[in-house]
Amino acid sequence: MRTPARMGFGLAVLLAAGVAATASAAPPADAAPKARTPRPAAPRADDPPYDATGRRDPFRPPRATAIAGTTVTPLQRYEIGQLRLVAVIYDTNAPRAVVEDDAGLGYIIRVGTPIGPNGGQVRAIERGRVLVREESEDFYGEAQTAEVVLELTSGERGKR
Repeated sequence: MRTPARMGFGLAVLLAAGVAATASAAPPADAAPKARTPRPAAPRADDPPYDATGRRDPFRPPRATAIAGTTVTPLQRYEIGQLRLVAVIYDTNAPRAVVEDDAGLGYIIRVGTPIGPNGGQVRAIERGRVLVREESEDFYGEAQTAEVVLELTSGERGKR
């Protein structure tokens, strides 16, 4: 027959053995895994140094450039004749068109977009063409208004 004292002693031995097994399985506190820090890559001897002179900052948006306190968009740097109309979306509430510069970069325009260095502004976008109005002063100081039409070429113009 077992006595309660014997059962208590046996229970204490089992608990002590379990605590010892758990303690031996756990790593010591000072032996925590060390985090690996990546080493910076050393430049190779045959690599030329990077020179950013004359290159655009890739973290600045290409849309606007500040010149003498005014903001000039890339479309305002090109003459209207240097731009080519490549696409028109006209059957919506807000019609849009795409013009392309000499380098092949496309710009989305809508009614009211400033375009050209002479203060031009997109007035209307219609099927196959874009109307631009330029207001300037002539030699005598009189205001002149010129209407410029950008049209899709016959190969790009859709069937009517």
